[in-house]
Amino acid sequence: MNIVDIELAKENMAGQFNTTLSIVVPVYNEQEVLPLFHHELSTELARLPNEQVEIIYVNDGSTDNSWQIMQTLSTQTAHIECLNLSRNFGKEAALTAGLDHACGECVVILDADLQDPPCLLPQMLAAWRQGADVVNMKRGIRHDESKIKLFCASTYYWLLDHLSDVPIERDVGDFRLLSRRMVDHIKQLPERNRYMKGIMSWPGFKQTTITFDRPGRAAGETKWSFLELVRLGLSGITAFSVRPLKMASWLGGAISLVAFFYGLWVMFKTLVFGEAVAGYPTIVLIQLFLGGIQLLTIGILGEYVGRVFIESKKRPIYLLMDVESSAQAIPSEMQQHG
Repeated sequence: MNIVDIELAKENMAGQFNTTLSIVVPVYNEQEVLPLFHHELSTELARLPNEQVEIIYVNDGSTDNSWQIMQTLSTQTAHIECLNLSRNFGKEAALTAGLDHACGECVVILDADLQDPPCLLPQMLAAWRQGADVVNMKRGIRHDESKIKLFCASTYYWLLDHLSDVPIERDVGDFRLLSRRMVDHIKQLPERNRYMKGIMSWPGFKQTTITFDRPGRAAGETKWSFLELVRLGLSGITAFSVRPLKMASWLGGAISLVAFFYGLWVMFKTLVFGEAVAGYPTIVLIQLFLGGIQLLTIGILGEYVGRVFIESKKRPIYLLMDVESSAQAIPSEMQQHG
């Protein structure tokens, strides 16, 4: 993968492939919850027997003190690597950076808001040791989410199920475990338009699902606006399906067919019954309808053309500005967060 970075962490990564578990945590303006998250995570890791663990924090251009907190954490514990992206590239790019730097035999992705409970790590590791390459964490009860948001999420997953060429598990976010071979295959995927839920589903392999009740945020507020969620949803559909293009073609063909038969019907009524052709209101209405359909199909086509344009520029997915790395991963039984 053509990733541009400053190569500051390569020496520290050498020899770390004996690490059992890598935990990737994308961070964007999470100063309120980050210390609490790290304490909870370290407490859970201390309960894992004899696991070699590393934590990779990825700062996605935060404008608060998140990076400074990460730097402090890296000096207090010996199993942390902190990546500082040069600007806000988005969560998908931050996840890509974390996976690129993860050295563990398996990788778990966690959000820093504690809505992905670290206490589920033992169950995920158990499923991985039983042979699963992907352990999907499916959201059951979702606390602190409005009915409107739940309805929109349900509608989106329904659309994704019917439009995507890749089976993507419903109600599964980025919280999941990936085996080393899954991570290695994901790192081979070159696209710049990243929809990680689809990318992490595309390789396939053996998958299992664990359902959990998703708590509300421990502190702070969500950084995702409604428009950003819509944009991410459209990215998921267009990145893993060309069916919207086919649907536009089918719609155009169907409308043309209806217009043809309607024209024959108008001619028949005029020639046989002598009825006058309807006036301007009908013509204007038909023109507006067809114009709307044309704009819709052009918009769909433009989405795909725009993505081809972005891919053709071959820009890096992310840029690293700083790397703060503590010592190599240590057994979890020795990790104590004080």
